[in-house]
Amino acid sequence: MARNPVKLIPDGFSPIPSLEALGSVEVAAVDEFGGGTGGAGLDAIGVLVQEEGPLPDGIGLDREALARAGFEGKPGQALVLPQAGNSLIIVVGGAPADETTEATLRDAAATAVRAAPKATTLGLRVPVTGSTDAADAARALTEGVLLGRYRYDALKAEPRVPALERLELRIDGADPDAASAGAAEGIVTARATALARDLANTPPSHLTASDLADVAELLGGRFGFDVEVFDRAQLIELGCGGILGVNAASAEEPRMIVLRYAPEGEPSGHLGLVGKGIMYDSGGISLKPSDPMHLLMKMDMGGAAAVLGAFTALRDLGASARVTGWLMCTDNMPSGSAYKLGDVLTARGGKTVEVKNTDAEGRLVMMDGLVLATEEGVDAIVDVATLTGAALRALGDSHSVVLGTSQPLVDRLVEAGSATDELTWQFPLVRRYRKLMDSDIADVANLGGVNAGATTAALFLAEFVGETPWAHLDIAGTMNAESDEAWRSKGATGYGARLLVEAARGFTPVG
Repeated sequence: MARNPVKLIPDGFSPIPSLEALGSVEVAAVDEFGGGTGGAGLDAIGVLVQEEGPLPDGIGLDREALARAGFEGKPGQALVLPQAGNSLIIVVGGAPADETTEATLRDAAATAVRAAPKATTLGLRVPVTGSTDAADAARALTEGVLLGRYRYDALKAEPRVPALERLELRIDGADPDAASAGAAEGIVTARATALARDLANTPPSHLTASDLADVAELLGGRFGFDVEVFDRAQLIELGCGGILGVNAASAEEPRMIVLRYAPEGEPSGHLGLVGKGIMYDSGGISLKPSDPMHLLMKMDMGGAAAVLGAFTALRDLGASARVTGWLMCTDNMPSGSAYKLGDVLTARGGKTVEVKNTDAEGRLVMMDGLVLATEEGVDAIVDVATLTGAALRALGDSHSVVLGTSQPLVDRLVEAGSATDELTWQFPLVRRYRKLMDSDIADVANLGGVNAGATTAALFLAEFVGETPWAHLDIAGTMNAESDEAWRSKGATGYGARLLVEAARGFTPVG
């Protein structure tokens, strides 16, 4: 990215440092660590241990000794056992065999890698995978290690942790070829999430809407999808009054970034993804208070980041569906030219919207993208947005909210969330709340009442999807982690990237 002396961006700065970092990690499924040399050459070896049952060989201690050190084998626990001249041994608590899932394996792997922050080469010994097959287990373990090690250090003089160079997976009784295939997928899906994290963690002056367009073009050329960028003049021609209205006060131009992935052969369907890309949300004239949540508003483009991250995985995972994405990107700033309360904006397609709050801007930029998606003739639309504080207050930071007009599509997203541990919970799309957004001077207002905010926001979006099957993910609660927890590293979580990949890779038309 070119140096900008006004922003004082350091030479060599990249908003996607994880791209190269994860590209250099070697992952292998092995029968013996270090080529049968007892772990020689590995900085650390993590060994999963359940609360009950015999201990795996090679630990050198019995359960009584581990208990004296405070280790009981519970999930989330880790104990480092230094070995003179050999690899560190890390015993890591694992779920009971009958409760072991991809999610518990992913979490245990993240716990192991965090217990050895200086290790550049790591082994994982997994004696038990429950009913999880070799490929799924290896994918989850790889994701856990790579996402657990993640740190955003792009603007630090020295990285907090060294880059991981090699990961060896020893899964007892697993077919090594199947495990290797799963690990290869894990690198791809972890990369998608890490890229989304990078983008959401990047300071807003270092990643504008036009910068994100540059990043998308770079990624498209590398990962096999086409990118078309629309500037302010082109958005005026398209009649995208929502994104233009929100952008009116900004010194930075808006961008609509359209991503297109096409599989080899006949596609199984055509899925549209629309991502909210508010690069920084001050609230506009409805200015936000200067509190910790305001600090996180550089992450208000987390939906667009998740969609872009997901696109980097589609070709490498052999996605069979055609997928088109619309990233609606601008910041939301106050100035003398800002859009105002009481203004009426005209969306693509002609529907008019009365502005009752300029901090309800995400739905305004999304409405143009949704209309364009319907015009494209996609079989279904999924939008993803850090949309409402109501979603955070209702479900906290563990689940996103999902609503939609198509129950099969909603079910697919819920299942994808369960498979990736990016969990979501369905809210009802209560149609009688639509009257809360009635306007005396326009077709609809951009704000409902004080209650059911996540639902009324979704009802607003539903105005722009016509008859196309549609589902909405409100990821406001899941966009950020206050501290390291399982595979979620502190800061932007990259939530939605792996969920969207899972939902898109084998997509077929839904009712």
